[in-house]
Amino acid sequence: MQFDSESVWKARGRGFAMGVASRGGILVHLTGQVAWNNKEVVLGKGDVAEQTRVCFTNIKALLEEVGGTINDIVSLTTWYTAADQLPLIQSVRNEFFETGSEPVSNSIMVAGLGHRDFLAELTPVAVVPEHRFIEPQRSRT
Repeated sequence: MQFDSESVWKARGRGFAMGVASRGGILVHLTGQVAWNNKEVVLGKGDVAEQTRVCFTNIKALLEEVGGTINDIVSLTTWYTAADQLPLIQSVRNEFFETGSEPVSNSIMVAGLGHRDFLAELTPVAVVPEHRFIEPQRSRT
């Protein structure tokens, strides 16, 4: 459940909540997702909005493996490489989260990411309700 306080600044529709409290469920941590497809090809080169969509598509696929959804994310850290990218990232984030289910958020501008073509990386933490949780299979790597 989301919460905030009249004593702090407001999210104002930027795709995050000031606070999220969870009761029950399975805590799921994911590795930071980047704009790689399953063949490790960078998608959306030069386009931070498209790269953010790819990140969310990867996150969605991983959460589905354990019975989760995008709306189970309670915290999202976003790494990006230029100040003008943040509004675009926030706009894409709003495409994925239902109103009222936005996670808490940290946004961090960095000099670079793990590949010269990466413009954004998203690191989520989710809480999947126990009744939907699917025990994960061992990693195939």
